[in-house]
Amino acid sequence: MSRRVQFAETDAAGVLHFSNYYRYMEEVEHAFWRSLGLSVIHNHSDTVISWPRVATSCEYFAPAYFEEELVLHFGISSLGESSLSYEVVFQRGEGRIALGKTTAVCCMMEGGTFRAVRVPDTIRSKLADFVT
Repeated sequence: MSRRVQFAETDAAGVLHFSNYYRYMEEVEHAFWRSLGLSVIHNHSDTVISWPRVATSCEYFAPAYFEEELVLHFGISSLGESSLSYEVVFQRGEGRIALGKTTAVCCMMEGGTFRAVRVPDTIRSKLADFVT
Protein backbone atom coordinates (compact mmCIF):
# COMPACT_ATOMS: atom_id res chain seq x y z
CA MET A 1 0.00 0.00 0.00
CA SER A 2 1.26 3.50 -0.77
CA ARG A 3 0.70 6.32 1.71
CA ARG A 4 1.68 9.99 1.45
CA VAL A 5 2.74 11.72 4.68
CA GLN A 6 0.21 14.44 5.52
CA PHE A 7 1.15 17.73 7.21
CA ALA A 8 -1.08 17.04 10.22
CA GLU A 9 0.86 13.81 10.83
CA THR A 10 4.20 15.57 11.29
CA ASP A 11 5.92 17.39 14.11
CA ALA A 12 7.21 20.98 13.94
CA ALA A 13 10.21 19.84 11.87
CA GLY A 14 7.99 18.21 9.25
CA VAL A 15 8.96 14.70 10.39
CA LEU A 16 6.28 11.99 10.56
CA HIS A 17 5.41 11.69 14.27
CA PHE A 18 6.27 8.25 15.67
CA SER A 19 2.67 7.56 16.74
CA ASN A 20 1.44 7.79 13.17
CA TYR A 21 3.46 4.76 12.16
CA TYR A 22 0.97 2.77 14.26
CA ARG A 23 -1.94 4.39 12.44
CA TYR A 24 -0.35 3.46 9.10
CA MET A 25 0.14 -0.12 10.36
CA GLU A 26 -3.55 -0.28 11.17
CA GLU A 27 -4.50 1.14 7.75
CA VAL A 28 -2.50 -1.48 5.87
CA GLU A 29 -3.84 -4.22 8.17
CA HIS A 30 -7.43 -3.15 7.44
CA ALA A 31 -6.67 -3.06 3.71
CA PHE A 32 -5.29 -6.59 4.00
CA TRP A 33 -8.45 -7.90 5.72
CA ARG A 34 -10.64 -6.17 3.11
CA SER A 35 -8.60 -7.81 0.33
CA LEU A 36 -9.68 -11.16 1.81
CA GLY A 37 -13.33 -10.09 1.92
CA LEU A 38 -13.13 -9.79 5.72
CA SER A 39 -12.62 -7.13 8.38
CA VAL A 40 -10.94 -6.90 11.77
CA ILE A 41 -14.49 -7.18 13.12
CA HIS A 42 -16.77 -9.52 11.19
CA ASN A 43 -19.64 -11.96 11.57
CA HIS A 44 -18.69 -15.61 11.44
CA SER A 45 -21.16 -18.45 12.05
CA ASP A 46 -23.58 -16.37 14.12
CA THR A 47 -20.84 -14.81 16.26
CA VAL A 48 -18.71 -11.69 15.97
CA ILE A 49 -14.97 -12.27 15.55
CA SER A 50 -12.44 -9.55 16.34
CA TRP A 51 -8.64 -9.33 16.48
CA PRO A 52 -7.54 -7.26 19.49
CA ARG A 53 -3.85 -6.47 19.61
CA VAL A 54 -1.83 -7.93 22.47
CA ALA A 55 1.61 -6.66 21.44
CA THR A 56 2.90 -4.03 19.07
CA SER A 57 6.22 -2.34 18.39
CA CYS A 58 7.90 -0.21 15.79
CA GLU A 59 11.61 0.15 15.09
CA TYR A 60 12.71 3.32 13.27
CA PHE A 61 15.71 3.49 10.94
CA ALA A 62 15.27 6.87 9.21
CA PRO A 63 12.76 9.73 9.37
CA ALA A 64 9.87 10.20 6.96
CA TYR A 65 8.93 13.74 5.96
CA PHE A 66 5.84 15.71 4.92
CA GLU A 67 4.76 14.98 1.31
CA GLU A 68 6.94 11.86 1.00
CA GLU A 69 5.27 8.78 -0.40
CA LEU A 70 5.90 5.65 1.60
CA VAL A 71 5.23 2.07 0.57
CA LEU A 72 4.01 -0.27 3.28
CA HIS A 73 4.57 -4.00 2.84
CA PHE A 74 2.34 -6.26 4.97
CA GLY A 75 3.19 -9.87 5.79
CA ILE A 76 2.11 -12.45 8.35
CA SER A 77 5.13 -13.68 10.29
CA SER A 78 3.30 -16.39 12.23
CA LEU A 79 -0.14 -17.96 12.47
CA GLY A 80 -0.91 -19.77 15.73
CA GLU A 81 -3.96 -21.62 16.99
CA SER A 82 -5.67 -18.43 18.14
CA SER A 83 -3.29 -15.64 17.16
CA LEU A 84 -1.40 -14.12 14.30
CA SER A 85 1.64 -11.89 14.14
CA TYR A 86 2.36 -9.58 11.27
CA GLU A 87 5.02 -7.16 10.16
CA VAL A 88 4.84 -3.95 8.20
CA VAL A 89 7.95 -2.79 6.37
CA PHE A 90 7.95 0.95 5.70
CA GLN A 91 9.92 1.89 2.61
CA ARG A 92 10.89 5.13 0.92
CA GLY A 93 12.27 4.24 -2.48
CA GLU A 94 14.56 1.29 -1.96
CA GLY A 95 15.35 2.15 1.66
CA ARG A 96 13.63 0.62 4.67
CA ILE A 97 12.78 3.37 7.15
CA ALA A 98 10.82 1.42 9.79
CA LEU A 99 9.62 -2.02 10.79
CA GLY A 100 6.36 -2.44 12.70
CA LYS A 101 5.27 -5.65 14.42
CA THR A 102 1.90 -6.62 15.86
CA THR A 103 0.39 -9.71 17.47
CA ALA A 104 -3.40 -10.03 17.53
CA VAL A 105 -5.63 -12.71 19.04
CA CYS A 106 -8.73 -14.15 17.39
CA CYS A 107 -11.57 -13.42 19.79
CA MET A 108 -15.30 -13.92 19.96
CA MET A 109 -17.08 -10.76 21.06
CA GLU A 110 -19.99 -11.27 23.45
CA GLY A 111 -21.65 -8.51 25.43
CA GLY A 112 -18.66 -6.19 25.16
CA THR A 113 -16.15 -8.82 26.29
CA PHE A 114 -13.56 -10.81 24.36
CA ARG A 115 -12.90 -14.55 24.54
CA ALA A 116 -9.94 -16.04 22.66
CA VAL A 117 -10.98 -18.74 20.18
CA ARG A 118 -9.24 -20.92 17.62
CA VAL A 119 -8.88 -19.20 14.26
CA PRO A 120 -11.77 -20.61 12.20
CA ASP A 121 -10.61 -22.89 9.38
CA THR A 122 -12.29 -20.73 6.73
CA ILE A 123 -10.25 -17.73 7.90
CA ARG A 124 -7.07 -19.75 8.54
CA SER A 125 -7.11 -21.04 4.94
CA LYS A 126 -7.21 -17.45 3.64
CA LEU A 127 -4.40 -16.33 5.96
CA ALA A 128 -2.10 -19.32 5.37
CA ASP A 129 -1.09 -18.12 1.90
CA PHE A 130 0.39 -14.94 3.40
CA VAL A 131 2.61 -16.45 6.10
CA THR A 132 6.22 -15.54 5.27
